[in-house]
Amino acid sequence: MRNTFGNLFRLTSFGESHGTAVGGVIDGYPAGIDIDMDFIQHELDRRKPGQSRLTTARKEADKVEFLSGIFEGKSTGAPIGFEVRNTNQRSQDYNNMCNLFRPSHADYTYYTKYGIRDYRGGGRSSARITIARCVGGALAKLALNRLKISIHAYTSQVGDIALDKDYHQYDLSTTDDNVVRCPDQQKAKEMAELIAEVKSDNDTVGGIISCVIQGCPPGLGEPEFGKLHAQLGAAMLGINAVKGFEYGEGFAGVTGHGSTQNDPFINKDGKITTLTNHSGGIQGGISNGQDIYFRVAFKPVATILMPQNTVDIQGNPTVLTARGRHDSCVLPRAVPIVENMAAMVILDNYLLNKTVKL
Repeated sequence: MRNTFGNLFRLTSFGESHGTAVGGVIDGYPAGIDIDMDFIQHELDRRKPGQSRLTTARKEADKVEFLSGIFEGKSTGAPIGFEVRNTNQRSQDYNNMCNLFRPSHADYTYYTKYGIRDYRGGGRSSARITIARCVGGALAKLALNRLKISIHAYTSQVGDIALDKDYHQYDLSTTDDNVVRCPDQQKAKEMAELIAEVKSDNDTVGGIISCVIQGCPPGLGEPEFGKLHAQLGAAMLGINAVKGFEYGEGFAGVTGHGSTQNDPFINKDGKITTLTNHSGGIQGGISNGQDIYFRVAFKPVATILMPQNTVDIQGNPTVLTARGRHDSCVLPRAVPIVENMAAMVILDNYLLNKTVKL
């Protein structure tokens, strides 16, 4: 089982949804970075369950404890170990599905691969494991802040309710002003109403999270294997419930022509830049200094609190009625996960870029 993410900056995670704790070890973190514990905890608070009426009712403090690699408020360059204790598991909610395969979950594929599975909340395949990604990403953000690189994600669509303007038209600092994490406050109300309606029907709904990376220098990424957009895509597609990724104009660009999609180079105040940014800040797999923007599609949560046809581990037809506490829409809690995965990719590539020439 692969449990490590990254090259020079590496996160190795451990834990299960209903286990003792979720945690990790970070290698390759630069020494001398001021570690803002409040900021890191805030990133976890943005992800934690039970934060609003729209999220799962599971109540977890998700307080992170650092075990190594930090001294007198600064990173030492040594491995940074951390853990977040699970305190509010209700494993009995999963007793009725211990021998069943939940539709569109990882139950069947995990069991087929390993011959065993932890049915309590999905075990290792649970989205709760993204706690470790948020800690790693929060640390990456602290390093990127010194480089004046910022990352902002936001909910841009829930179901058929979508923002009709690009990110330039919004004040992204207002994203967390509502429980949906959408910078358009009116659309956010509509999205919240839809999620509440779907939740009352014991159903779920998906949507899209948009993200923009600003201040990224040119030169990050590789021209062959390791293209920056491919790394970002892999990071996003590795998040639970993600079904799609596009960057720049993405699929919408296929209806245009090269004459309208190309980004002309200009000299602006002595610096080479581009007049437009249809490319999304990446050309030839390498960042060009423009904003990097992309979108991530999330499917409706697979756990629905209504009867579903399935089979047991012997292949016998049966009906599953799930119990427990689940999100009706993952997007509000997934916004910080998208940001933090992007942060780890960018910091890793920044460090790698320091090795390519003297």
